Amino acid sequence: MTAWIILPISLSAFSITGIWIVYAMAVMNHHVCPVENWFYNESCSADPAKHGYPKSCCTLEDVPLISKCGTYPPESCLFSLIGNVGAFMVVLVCFLRYGQLVERSHGSWVNTMALITGCTNAAGLVVVGNFQVDYAKSLHYIGAGVAFPAGLLFVCLQCVLSYHVAISALDFWMAHLRVFLTTVALISLVLSGIFFIHESFLLQHLAAICEWAFVIDILIFYGTFAYEFGAVSNETLVAALQQSSSRGCKSPGGSSTSTHLNCNPESIAMI
Repeated sequence: MTAWIILPISLSAFSITGIWIVYAMAVMNHHVCPVENWFYNESCSADPAKHGYPKSCCTLEDVPLISKCGTYPPESCLFSLIGNVGAFMVVLVCFLRYGQLVERSHGSWVNTMALITGCTNAAGLVVVGNFQVDYAKSLHYIGAGVAFPAGLLFVCLQCVLSYHVAISALDFWMAHLRVFLTTVALISLVLSGIFFIHESFLLQHLAAICEWAFVIDILIFYGTFAYEFGAVSNETLVAALQQSSSRGCKSPGGSSTSTHLNCNPESIAMI
């Protein structure tokens, strides 16, 4: 067992804990209403609630969507930090998972697509975390439009790969768990999108709940890689680097080796 097992667990624990802290800060600072609130008004006068307590009067602008929770300072600072650190950890997890499957002689196009979609998910998270919805709405929505579908596609591909490499009964149980998590993520994302496009107070609130369910579900999915990461070693990194390098060592016109790249496995292993 290696220390890499901590990475997916840390990603899940850090991100889930972090976004809930952001939510709590936003509620206490009257930037959003608590998720248990189901009553909204067209408008509100000065809120009589004391600072540090949830708002007593809520409008459509106070729906506790994750993006709204991280819009205003000081919680926006933590939200950006979570997005950046989380994205970096996602890239590491995706790359190690890719290398692990290559090491097992499963360097298929599905594995490559999983790596690409995982990194795309991370790129979207960076945009979402650094461009708050009330100040850069277009960029924020572009980031969300990239991150959410890419994250869903990533977990779908990982389900396929989990069954493909499963050997023991425990491997198959883990694959079953991932299929369950993926199903929940798919339903949550679809419902969130359907509810979000309506101006109804109730549907907007349901969209927020579905969004929270989707994000937490995806983060739990990333945490399940701890099951395989106990076997990650330096050879896993070398396998991933060799596979990535071999894809770039072919000239555009055919299968001949490019003279501009050093493609020797020995040189890659020294990285």
